[in-house]
Amino acid sequence: MELDDKFSIIAYVHTGFPTKFGIPRQPARVPGLVGKIVFEPGFRNKELIRGLEGFSHIWVIWHCSLSAPFGARSTVRPPRLGGNARVGVFATRSPFRPNRIGLSCVKIEDIVTDSPDGPYIAVSGADMADGTPVLDIKPYLPYADSVPDAACGFAGVGLDHRLEVEIPPEKAAVFPPEMLGTLKDILAEDTRPAYEGDEKRVYGFGFAGYEIKFKVARGVLKVTDIIKKTPEN
Repeated sequence: MELDDKFSIIAYVHTGFPTKFGIPRQPARVPGLVGKIVFEPGFRNKELIRGLEGFSHIWVIWHCSLSAPFGARSTVRPPRLGGNARVGVFATRSPFRPNRIGLSCVKIEDIVTDSPDGPYIAVSGADMADGTPVLDIKPYLPYADSVPDAACGFAGVGLDHRLEVEIPPEKAAVFPPEMLGTLKDILAEDTRPAYEGDEKRVYGFGFAGYEIKFKVARGVLKVTDIIKKTPEN
């Protein structure tokens, strides 16, 4: 069966993450993470978002453009289970899906209509890489979308797991002070593949124009370097 609808990219999300690594695995885990949803020219119409200012949160339906094609796999290895046990793809929120569709609930921080690239929506709690295509936006309705007593299966395993983060003062000094708390929250989430435990390995990811390098040993993450990115690197 073929669908009659042809999906269009209505907007792109802009965040501080140039790649997937480092991004929290779920939205709102790091509330300080900000993003900007910028509509494509054909959708830069104020009428399309009229009334949205009355809502505090939105659902963003997006394309997992940086994920590998689904292929023939039917199971994935969720981090909550240590990265070794396999479960069915439809029992997870893995980006490796038949249609590679992502779903994130984010908080509206501002709706800007008078801007050269407006209207755009400033959000927080974003869990998407810079340049992620957006397929749709819908308001979050707490009376319909929230189920406080819902069971979360294996996803509840280790939910409170957070790493202790150490950033040497000389490294912290090169990073914008107003964003240092958000960086610590990102690192504490431990976005490494769950099956990797090499205490000598140096990991790295880009964030907010910087390359962040770190090691993890015995539950403590220590930042080894923070490098300001330039056009050359």
